Amino acid sequence: MQLKFTKMHGAGNDFVVINAMSQDVSAFTAADWQYLGNRQYGVGADQILLVERPTIARADFKYTIYNQDGSMVENCGNGARCFVKYVHEKGLSDKTEITVQIATGTMVLKLNSDGSVTVNMGAPKFNPADLPCLTQGLATQTQGQATLYGVSVANETHWLSLVSMGNPHAVQTVADVDAAPVLVEGAQLETHEIFPKKANIGFMQIINPHHIKVRIFERGAGETLACGTGACAAVVAGIERGVLRSPVRVSARGGELHIAWEGAQNDVLMTGPAVTVFEGQIDLPAPQNEMQQKQ
Repeated sequence: MQLKFTKMHGAGNDFVVINAMSQDVSAFTAADWQYLGNRQYGVGADQILLVERPTIARADFKYTIYNQDGSMVENCGNGARCFVKYVHEKGLSDKTEITVQIATGTMVLKLNSDGSVTVNMGAPKFNPADLPCLTQGLATQTQGQATLYGVSVANETHWLSLVSMGNPHAVQTVADVDAAPVLVEGAQLETHEIFPKKANIGFMQIINPHHIKVRIFERGAGETLACGTGACAAVVAGIERGVLRSPVRVSARGGELHIAWEGAQNDVLMTGPAVTVFEGQIDLPAPQNEMQQKQ
């Protein structure tokens, strides 16, 4: 099958975007998504994004997301910005503000006049069951309005803020995010037994109350250059802890995002770039078989 795609990125978090309204991908399996995301044998991406027809009346499109490992995920903020730019560039919509259906509800995406995109990420949730996270038996401590949970890995306790942005996040503060052992501790915490569906692990360095640096170890993708929901979760966690104040500039390794949240039940607003890298098409069956033979 010849599959047409667009390669995009949001602050370095990269995606393969597929118009699934004009191409039938209904028979695709996890192996197909793994192939597309593979950086040696496929196109290469952190996630694969599908543009689909909605199944609810209030949405303009449906937005489906697959990780590099082939697993489906609930939400991707950087991908959402690329989504709205894609539908505009392809002439699928002329609205500057669209509503997309995701696994956990809907999101509103706004294309700004300067080319940036603002995404209404919805209100964060702090109940561990919303992630889900099994907190029974964990030590706790309070910082500001936040409850922190102590999770032991390799004889070290990590004090985590638990935040759901439609997907699960656990955020900890570090003195120097560049020196933090993200690849080791991120992998250990992502698959910790307290997270039955795994979790995205955030490492946050506070520069000042309106500026942080982050690194995110994403569930099913490993460390990425940026993570939109991870940036939102970090800001929300910092505001709840009383160490940040909205708005907050978030510096990731791949670029910068701007997050605003007024607390309580208010929605989180994320603004950042969306970039089209190139267009292409790929023949899936033959390369997939070749990759399987080489593995």
